Amino acid sequence: VQLQASGGGLVQPGGSLSLSCVASGIIFSSSVMGWYREAPGKQRELVATFTSDGSTNYADAVKGRSTISRDNSKNTVSLQMNSLKPEDTAVYYCNARIYGMSYWGKGTQVTVSS
Repeated sequence: VQLQASGGGLVQPGGSLSLSCVASGIIFSSSVMGWYREAPGKQRELVATFTSDGSTNYADAVKGRSTISRDNSKNTVSLQMNSLKPEDTAVYYCNARIYGMSYWGKGTQVTVSS
């Protein structure tokens, strides 16, 4: 299983960023896909995820500013983030869960700074 995340970078406060994750080696349409982040000195935390019934769940910190989406035809899950804040700075990881297994990508760095 490979999860290749992209789209990170340096963005100014108030800016927007779109992250994408392409999955391979997995039955994507049956997988619960999500985004997590890990800031320096902090534990990895949920950002946004699809639930097993296909609905979405967002961390309070990003609710209203972020949108998770998926394209099963392209094995891709995306995260659109708006109104970015310095506290959004972290490495963002794509996660796939299926059949009791959890898979992680390598992550992409998002830095919010002026």
